[in-house]
Amino acid sequence: MLNPRLSIIAAVSRNQVIGKDGRLPWHLPADWSWFKQVTMGHPVIMGRRTFESMSGSLKGRRNIVVSRHRSVGGSGIEVATDLDGAVELAGGEQEIFIAGGEQIYRQALGQADRMYLTRVHADFEGDTFFPEFSLMQWHLVEQRDCPRDDKNPHGMTFEIYDRSKFKENPKS
Repeated sequence: MLNPRLSIIAAVSRNQVIGKDGRLPWHLPADWSWFKQVTMGHPVIMGRRTFESMSGSLKGRRNIVVSRHRSVGGSGIEVATDLDGAVELAGGEQEIFIAGGEQIYRQALGQADRMYLTRVHADFEGDTFFPEFSLMQWHLVEQRDCPRDDKNPHGMTFEIYDRSKFKENPKS
Protein backbone atom coordinates (compact mmCIF):
# COMPACT_ATOMS: atom_id res chain seq x y z
CA MET A 1 0.00 0.00 0.00
CA LEU A 2 1.22 3.47 -0.85
CA ASN A 3 2.16 5.94 1.84
CA PRO A 4 0.38 9.01 0.43
CA ARG A 5 1.73 12.53 0.60
CA LEU A 6 -0.60 14.63 2.76
CA SER A 7 -0.69 18.16 1.34
CA ILE A 8 -2.34 21.33 2.56
CA ILE A 9 -3.58 23.77 -0.06
CA ALA A 10 -4.74 27.26 0.95
CA ALA A 11 -4.94 30.88 -0.14
CA VAL A 12 -3.82 33.16 2.69
CA SER A 13 -3.79 36.95 2.96
CA ARG A 14 -0.87 38.89 4.45
CA ASN A 15 -2.77 39.01 7.77
CA GLN A 16 -3.48 35.22 7.69
CA VAL A 17 -7.18 35.57 6.72
CA ILE A 18 -8.63 32.66 4.75
CA GLY A 19 -12.34 33.47 5.05
CA LYS A 20 -15.12 35.80 6.08
CA ASP A 21 -18.75 34.83 6.68
CA GLY A 22 -18.18 31.38 5.17
CA ARG A 23 -16.65 32.68 1.93
CA LEU A 24 -13.31 33.70 0.50
CA PRO A 25 -12.94 37.47 0.94
CA TRP A 26 -11.43 37.85 -2.57
CA HIS A 27 -12.07 36.81 -6.16
CA LEU A 28 -8.84 35.65 -7.81
CA PRO A 29 -9.35 33.50 -10.94
CA ALA A 30 -5.60 32.78 -11.13
CA ASP A 31 -5.75 31.19 -7.69
CA TRP A 32 -8.76 29.03 -8.64
CA SER A 33 -6.89 27.93 -11.76
CA TRP A 34 -3.83 27.01 -9.65
CA PHE A 35 -6.03 25.12 -7.16
CA LYS A 36 -7.68 23.16 -9.96
CA GLN A 37 -4.38 22.36 -11.69
CA VAL A 38 -2.73 21.13 -8.47
CA THR A 39 -5.64 19.10 -7.07
CA MET A 40 -7.13 17.60 -10.26
CA GLY A 41 -7.37 13.82 -10.05
CA HIS A 42 -6.58 13.71 -6.33
CA PRO A 43 -8.80 13.33 -3.26
CA VAL A 44 -9.64 16.63 -1.57
CA ILE A 45 -10.56 16.63 2.12
CA MET A 46 -12.48 19.57 3.55
CA GLY A 47 -14.60 20.45 6.52
CA ARG A 48 -18.38 20.69 6.30
CA ARG A 49 -18.48 24.49 6.29
CA THR A 50 -15.90 24.67 3.51
CA PHE A 51 -17.92 22.18 1.47
CA GLU A 52 -21.15 24.10 2.08
CA SER A 53 -19.49 27.35 0.95
CA MET A 54 -18.86 25.88 -2.51
CA SER A 55 -21.43 25.83 -5.29
CA GLY A 56 -21.09 22.07 -5.66
CA SER A 57 -18.56 19.30 -5.58
CA LEU A 58 -15.11 19.65 -7.12
CA LYS A 59 -15.26 17.91 -10.50
CA GLY A 60 -12.52 15.43 -11.34
CA ARG A 61 -11.57 14.89 -7.70
CA ARG A 62 -12.79 12.72 -4.85
CA ASN A 63 -14.62 15.02 -2.43
CA ILE A 64 -14.27 13.89 1.19
CA VAL A 65 -16.07 15.97 3.81
CA VAL A 66 -15.21 15.81 7.50
CA SER A 67 -18.41 16.10 9.51
CA ARG A 68 -20.13 14.50 12.45
CA HIS A 69 -23.38 14.75 10.46
CA ARG A 70 -23.73 11.92 7.94
CA SER A 71 -26.46 13.84 6.10
CA VAL A 72 -23.86 16.17 4.56
CA GLY A 73 -23.17 15.93 0.89
CA GLY A 74 -24.91 14.45 -2.05
CA SER A 75 -23.97 12.47 -5.08
CA GLY A 76 -20.26 11.69 -5.21
CA ILE A 77 -19.54 13.10 -1.74
CA GLU A 78 -17.87 10.86 0.83
CA VAL A 79 -18.16 11.68 4.54
CA ALA A 80 -15.78 10.87 7.41
CA THR A 81 -16.29 11.79 11.06
CA ASP A 82 -12.70 12.99 11.60
CA LEU A 83 -9.52 13.85 9.71
CA ASP A 84 -7.87 10.46 10.32
CA GLY A 85 -10.95 8.72 8.97
CA ALA A 86 -10.95 10.99 5.91
CA VAL A 87 -7.29 10.22 5.18
CA GLU A 88 -8.00 6.50 5.59
CA LEU A 89 -11.01 6.82 3.29
CA ALA A 90 -8.81 8.45 0.64
CA GLY A 91 -6.91 5.18 0.58
CA GLY A 92 -3.79 4.40 -1.39
CA GLU A 93 -3.65 7.60 -3.40
CA GLN A 94 -0.30 9.18 -4.24
CA GLU A 95 -1.28 12.61 -2.84
CA ILE A 96 -4.20 13.72 -0.68
CA PHE A 97 -5.14 17.41 -0.36
CA ILE A 98 -6.49 19.23 2.70
CA ALA A 99 -8.53 22.22 1.52
CA GLY A 100 -9.78 23.80 4.76
CA GLY A 101 -11.21 25.26 6.77
CA GLU A 102 -9.39 26.60 9.77
CA GLN A 103 -10.05 23.65 12.12
CA ILE A 104 -9.09 21.05 9.50
CA TYR A 105 -5.89 22.98 8.67
CA ARG A 106 -5.01 23.08 12.39
CA GLN A 107 -5.48 19.33 12.71
CA ALA A 108 -3.55 18.56 9.50
CA LEU A 109 -0.61 20.90 10.02
CA GLY A 110 1.32 18.48 12.24
CA GLN A 111 0.78 15.58 9.81
CA ALA A 112 1.24 17.31 6.46
CA ASP A 113 4.23 16.60 4.24
CA ARG A 114 3.71 19.51 1.82
CA MET A 115 1.94 22.88 1.68
CA TYR A 116 0.75 24.71 -1.42
CA LEU A 117 0.14 28.29 -0.28
CA THR A 118 -1.16 31.15 -2.36
CA ARG A 119 0.07 34.28 -0.60
CA VAL A 120 -2.43 37.01 -1.45
CA HIS A 121 -0.65 40.37 -1.39
CA ALA A 122 -3.28 42.26 0.59
CA ASP A 123 -4.83 42.42 4.06
CA PHE A 124 -8.48 41.47 4.50
CA GLU A 125 -11.08 41.59 7.22
CA GLY A 126 -12.06 38.07 8.16
CA ASP A 127 -13.23 35.62 10.78
CA THR A 128 -11.29 32.54 9.66
CA PHE A 129 -7.50 32.33 9.75
CA PHE A 130 -4.74 30.02 8.59
CA PRO A 131 -2.93 28.58 11.61
CA GLU A 132 0.51 29.87 12.52
CA PHE A 133 3.42 27.59 11.74
CA SER A 134 7.20 27.78 12.00
CA LEU A 135 9.04 28.25 8.72
CA MET A 136 11.93 26.42 10.41
CA GLN A 137 9.89 23.21 9.96
CA TRP A 138 9.37 23.82 6.24
CA HIS A 139 11.58 24.24 3.19
CA LEU A 140 10.45 26.41 0.25
CA VAL A 141 10.86 24.30 -2.89
CA GLU A 142 9.06 26.42 -5.47
CA GLN A 143 7.81 29.98 -5.77
CA ARG A 144 6.07 31.80 -8.61
CA ASP A 145 4.78 35.37 -8.62
CA CYS A 146 1.48 36.27 -10.21
CA PRO A 147 1.00 40.05 -10.50
CA ARG A 148 -2.39 41.69 -10.32
CA ASP A 149 -4.13 42.21 -13.65
CA ASP A 150 -7.57 42.95 -15.13
CA LYS A 151 -9.02 39.69 -13.78
CA ASN A 152 -7.08 39.46 -10.49
CA PRO A 153 -7.34 42.64 -8.37
CA HIS A 154 -4.53 41.50 -6.04
CA GLY A 155 -1.13 40.09 -6.80
CA MET A 156 -0.21 36.74 -5.30
CA THR A 157 2.67 34.33 -4.96
CA PHE A 158 2.27 30.58 -5.34
CA GLU A 159 4.56 28.79 -2.89
CA ILE A 160 5.25 25.10 -2.35
CA TYR A 161 6.82 23.98 0.93
CA ASP A 162 8.02 20.53 1.94
CA ARG A 163 8.39 19.58 5.57
CA SER A 164 12.03 19.76 6.63
CA LYS A 165 13.60 16.39 7.27
CA PHE A 166 16.01 17.70 9.90
CA LYS A 167 15.14 18.85 13.40
CA GLU A 168 16.80 21.90 14.81
CA ASN A 169 19.30 21.26 17.61
CA PRO A 170 18.70 23.66 20.53
CA LYS A 171 22.44 23.81 21.38
CA SER A 172 25.36 21.98 19.86
